[in-house]
Amino acid sequence: MNRAANGVFQLSRNETGCISALFEGWQETMIWSCLQGYMGRAYAADFSEMGFHHPLSAAILVADFCFFAGIANRELVCSVPKDHQGHFLILVPENDGWSELIEKTYGAGAEKITRCAVKKEPDVFDRERLKAYIAAVPDGFELRMIDRDIFQMAGREEWSRDLCASFHDFESFQLLGLGTAAVHEGRLAAGASSYTVYNGGIEIEIDTKEEYRRKGLALACGAKLILECLDRGLYPSWDAHDRRSLSLAEKLGYHLDHEYPAYIIDPAGV
Repeated sequence: MNRAANGVFQLSRNETGCISALFEGWQETMIWSCLQGYMGRAYAADFSEMGFHHPLSAAILVADFCFFAGIANRELVCSVPKDHQGHFLILVPENDGWSELIEKTYGAGAEKITRCAVKKEPDVFDRERLKAYIAAVPDGFELRMIDRDIFQMAGREEWSRDLCASFHDFESFQLLGLGTAAVHEGRLAAGASSYTVYNGGIEIEIDTKEEYRRKGLALACGAKLILECLDRGLYPSWDAHDRRSLSLAEKLGYHLDHEYPAYIIDPAGV
């Protein structure tokens, strides 16, 4: 363990097992991504009298998300977001204790939102329906798998950055990731990709450039990505940011599991 802040320790990959029990039952694949050693960072605090291998509080930081579990701990809430380099961070509390601590710590700097957890149903997808979405792509648009050129294009614009931002380079994406894109006259118009990865699946990210919206491109890219996942024995997990995202998910075959609270903060203001 490496000390990250007062009473907070960052765990190495082979130490994350000591916090796995605190996250037991969470059906959130980004947590799995970290615990399985694919990506992200794990932190522990408030150790029990049994020693450093028995923390009572933990946090997992993956991409633009930070998940808090165990006993609400102020040092974790204050220090872990400082390790994030992005423009925003979504804090996800396990319970009301964490929610109250986040609100007390960040005040008006924490925007409370409601996200939508989606059921994980491997056999729910209608392949013919997904193929129909792909076939409905307007003339002039080409659906392609994300290759090196598209990977680089995605990183150049803010709207598309999250499609590949969790991977340091194209080689990492090629090894672990998977994605589809809609291209128009050589320009990236929309995409669906692996936001994160875990054993046996990916977490889907879908984005469309504003000028290309309402053309069915998000549906087509999502449908193609889901089919690619199914053909490769992967599960395409989805967690919806809001009701609009949930509506897209439902068109592709997903179903709402439950809503849950989260908070958006600016790490630069921490």
